[in-house]
Amino acid sequence: MKLLCSRNPNPRLAVAVARHLQADVVFEFAAPFEPGQAELYRPLNPNLSLPILVGPSGSLWEADAIACRLARNAGSSFWRTDDDEPEMIRWISWAKEHFMRACDMVHYERGTKLRYGLGPTSERAVDAGLRRFHESAAILEARLSGGGWLVGDAVSYADFRMATFLPFNGVARLPIADFPAVARWYRELEAIEAWRDPFAGLDIPELPAVATDGAAGA
Repeated sequence: MKLLCSRNPNPRLAVAVARHLQADVVFEFAAPFEPGQAELYRPLNPNLSLPILVGPSGSLWEADAIACRLARNAGSSFWRTDDDEPEMIRWISWAKEHFMRACDMVHYERGTKLRYGLGPTSERAVDAGLRRFHESAAILEARLSGGGWLVGDAVSYADFRMATFLPFNGVARLPIADFPAVARWYRELEAIEAWRDPFAGLDIPELPAVATDGAAGA
């Protein structure tokens, strides 16, 4: 199998999952939105987004589906299939609607827009994202206050999914330190080599640098 990826948040997540599971995949850089590339990748994913897992039976897109497939292939409980599965899915779903969305809102303004020349940072949008971040991080803090992981006594895909944007916090500058249990949980996640440095030894280009002269917008 081949995992088409880049260093952006969702492809990074898929690569981290594959490395954590020691999946038998080949990692290949792809840039479907680059000029002249769309038609090459559209048969693999009509959305043109990464990651894409290509195998003998065709292509699979969306990071969550890819994580499920890789965990099943590995016979791993990283993707829960027992009585903990509903709990794992709850946190995946909640993350995407709340914590991750808040992180994405801030990262988009402070990182993505300046990285790809999409316009100046909107401080109004940053403030809206930070409000959502504080609201959702407070819920996550309560869940993690007893220590451990989101589901059961071992790391699961829910933890990886929840943390999708946190490796980019040097740019987003979200106040993780205001939430001690969340900060502790993320330190433990970073102790996992596959999460901390999923691209070690891989020939995957770095992301463009974030411009430092973007003027703040409304």
